[in-house]
Amino acid sequence: MNAGLEIVSIGMVTAVGLDAPSSCAAMRARLDGFQETRFLSTPEGWLTGAPVPLPRNWIGEKRLAHLAAGAIVEAYEGAPGARGQTALLLCLPEEGRPGRSVRDNSTLMRRIGEIIQIAPHSQSRIIAHGRPSGHVAFDHARRLLASGDVPYVMIAGVDCYLTAPTISHYLKERRILTADNANGFIPGEAAAAVLCRRSGSGGFQLFGLGLAREPASIYNAKDLPLRADGMTAAYDAAFRETGIDMSRLGYRISDLVGEQYWFKQTALASIRLLRGRHAFQDLWSPAESLGNIGAAAVPIMVGMAWTAAAKGYAAGNPVLIEASSDDGACGAAVFASRRAA
Repeated sequence: MNAGLEIVSIGMVTAVGLDAPSSCAAMRARLDGFQETRFLSTPEGWLTGAPVPLPRNWIGEKRLAHLAAGAIVEAYEGAPGARGQTALLLCLPEEGRPGRSVRDNSTLMRRIGEIIQIAPHSQSRIIAHGRPSGHVAFDHARRLLASGDVPYVMIAGVDCYLTAPTISHYLKERRILTADNANGFIPGEAAAAVLCRRSGSGGFQLFGLGLAREPASIYNAKDLPLRADGMTAAYDAAFRETGIDMSRLGYRISDLVGEQYWFKQTALASIRLLRGRHAFQDLWSPAESLGNIGAAAVPIMVGMAWTAAAKGYAAGNPVLIEASSDDGACGAAVFASRRAA
């Protein structure tokens, strides 16, 4: 296996912790940040969500900026020398998503830079594809690092489903978990950051990545049956690049937000690719603790895997991290400790 990049440090701001160690410990212990919100799910009850307990009640774009800045600052604490020579790849919710808190992507990037007191790098970019944004960002990051244009790349994701227009839209679509709808997700918010550099001789590294699109997306107009063609193609591309087949995988982490569609997609992709005898492959998901966190999902999942590998409680090696969006975008990435590569 040939590595493309190495994870140096991480940062998180979530509903179960305001830093990465506490967030990862809470998720490992299966704790959650679910609580009643100020939104009504039905006339009889309040909606359950997973808000981040920030010290101030910031809202909208300002709230997202502080969430992201907190995660980025924590990631820099693991490598202080990277400050000032890092390209920021900022993962955001999809353009046009109802209730999207970001009015102007460039303004948000500038606000984050002001809070962390670092001028934007010329190679910094916005990647607004929702949950799979992190996979697109990792693909771009390894190209940037391979080119030698920057020594470090920071991949940060931030998102929030806890806005009135977002809640209203997904309640009408019957996509949110309520007392009368078991097939739905819990809206959440979070931010996470992953600092990367070119692969060295060890550490936790990216070995393969696949991007694809599912024709039978959850909103597909032709009402096509789900065969998981997109996620299967993403898995296959990641495995081919890594040089292994799925039977050698240790475990998986997925952005399973709670709806049956996403569980079926993950199960079908596994069934179509897994052949022969193999060890048990565990399946983790941050949604069990954080709900649907949108564009923050991939950096959170990479942070979970990095921490598990560092502390010795990972469910195997290598790990596959997957995510997909409502419009059918699918991403899969294989990470491993160099010791087992």
